[in-house]
Amino acid sequence: MEAKKLAKLKKMGGRVTSVQEFLGLSQEDMAVIEARLTLANAVRAQRAEAGLTQAELARTIHSSQARVAKMEGGDPQASLESMIRALAAAGSRVKLTITRERPKPRAPRSHAGRAGAVGRATTR
Repeated sequence: MEAKKLAKLKKMGGRVTSVQEFLGLSQEDMAVIEARLTLANAVRAQRAEAGLTQAELARTIHSSQARVAKMEGGDPQASLESMIRALAAAGSRVKLTITRERPKPRAPRSHAGRAGAVGRATTR
């Protein structure tokens, strides 16, 4: 954003923020959204590269043109599985790459003394 516009916005009490912060999304939410949008863009690109219309791809996967449009738009109603099926029908294969971005969370420590213990510790 231009410095002049940013200054005006701040003067009016506004602020610039990310979509994640504005919507209160967690890192996990953002990861799902990123995966969904990546698949949606791939469905659109691979369908076009295969020379298929949305209706033709829909017939191939026993679905509707409207459902393919939802897939390509990243609509949450379109399952990730259906997007992968659409990609396969367009002649593509999905390969996942998983990377660690932050340290592995530690499991909470049990104060029960032994695994599976139930109840409260008491002293006499």
